[in-house]
Amino acid sequence: MKDQNLEKKYSKWIVLLSVTIPVVVVLLFSINLKKLGFAVEPLNFLPPIYASINGLTAILLIAAVLAIKNGNKKLHENLMKMAIGCSIAFLGMYVAYHMTSDSTKFGGEGIIKYVYYFILVTHIILSVIIIPLVLITYVRALAQVFDKHKKIAKITFPIWLYVAITGVVVYLMISPYYV
Repeated sequence: MKDQNLEKKYSKWIVLLSVTIPVVVVLLFSINLKKLGFAVEPLNFLPPIYASINGLTAILLIAAVLAIKNGNKKLHENLMKMAIGCSIAFLGMYVAYHMTSDSTKFGGEGIIKYVYYFILVTHIILSVIIIPLVLITYVRALAQVFDKHKKIAKITFPIWLYVAITGVVVYLMISPYYV
């Protein structure tokens, strides 16, 4: 049963979350608990974990697309819920790491430096853009408005996949410079 009112019902939440999440991340990213005098240990073990979660997200997204192409709606649904869960876990760990640790500067030089910053900047921009796309895509599936869901999913999938993969690439490129 289609429920197009469900889309309308959640549209305010989608806008609220799409604005609030990036703003809160920027605010929390700018807070360093150690510099504020809190006795916290840097969570230096988190970057390889949250990079791995990004990699897992990419795998889940690909598996979910394969599942729906093979007609397995329930598997697709479960894989997408897991991908969303991984993205939420990534975000929590990412913020926690940056609240307890100094930022790492990329030490590469020459063309690799420009490649790194291009990947990083596109990753950051698209990670903000992907929030409303994922939420809209998810709500359309919940509302069982599958024609509209499929239409936006074709936009959401490659952007989300890019964000997940470039998260791993950024980590691999900067990891030699972690202290």
